[in-house]
Amino acid sequence: MNSPDKAVFTKSNLCVVGNINRDIRVAPLAPGDYLFADGETSASSIIETIGGGGANSACAAAALGARVAFIGKVGADALGDRLEQTLVRHGICSHLSRDPSHPTGTSINLTFENGHRHFISSLPNNESITLPELDLTALPSFTHLLRADIWFSKSMLFGGNEQLFRRARNSGLTVSIDLNWDPRWGVASAEEVSARKNAVRATLSHVNLVHGNIRELNEFADSTDLETTLGCLEQWGVSAVVVHMGSHGAGYYHQGQLLVEPPAPVEQRVNTTGTGDVLSVCMMLLAHQSEVPIPQQLKLANRIVAEFIEGKHQLIPEL
Repeated sequence: MNSPDKAVFTKSNLCVVGNINRDIRVAPLAPGDYLFADGETSASSIIETIGGGGANSACAAAALGARVAFIGKVGADALGDRLEQTLVRHGICSHLSRDPSHPTGTSINLTFENGHRHFISSLPNNESITLPELDLTALPSFTHLLRADIWFSKSMLFGGNEQLFRRARNSGLTVSIDLNWDPRWGVASAEEVSARKNAVRATLSHVNLVHGNIRELNEFADSTDLETTLGCLEQWGVSAVVVHMGSHGAGYYHQGQLLVEPPAPVEQRVNTTGTGDVLSVCMMLLAHQSEVPIPQQLKLANRIVAEFIEGKHQLIPEL
């Protein structure tokens, strides 16, 4: 069977709750100790885009043709205005609360020629999100919720996320979470890291799809191999897992079985970040399309990711 046409995404919808901020993206640099010395390093490009895993995912879904709403928080400032205007300009229904005491944040995205990345971030608006200030009136008109950036707000991590998921499931939505790397892993005490992981694990019985790369998933499960990790996630209540496998493609785990589709070929690399968000968005938009078998969903998602890497899809808009 051939991979389905991209027009299939226009039948889908997605409501996103997550981070929104400005990203400053630097073209890949040669890694080295020179970056720690006094001086200046030239880059081939430095661009300013919308940022935050949630906002990026919302923009990608809208660019693929889906109906999309974004729920989040910005400061009462000019940058918050610019970000909201960018959402609206790209066809996203914006539900942003404004907080004068927590300004809109910025993340500097450093990428390196060896494929590694490093983010330098100040995200007061995202870190201070609480459930009561989120405008959730859009939920009943959607079929799938993505809770992106689950680690950033302590209030949401310890109680808010579970309440959000319960409300979404009671409104008939299926739920996805993206298990990105927790900024506290490797920094905080073992006790704090364990408490944060357990807070997310306690919500998983309300989650239909978990998304993440192998390293993130293994770290979350305190495991060293993917098979054990997937078993843990299933035991904690997750219905299915979308696995980002890099050069090995993409996987879908459900009821003890992992299906893997190899990546689509890439002729040139224009975009080096955001591929995981794009893969996950594709699988979320296809989640309710039972007429498209899982292997074909993975194949289409891999094709979209390859085209994004090649620069054929402008899924993350500049400000």
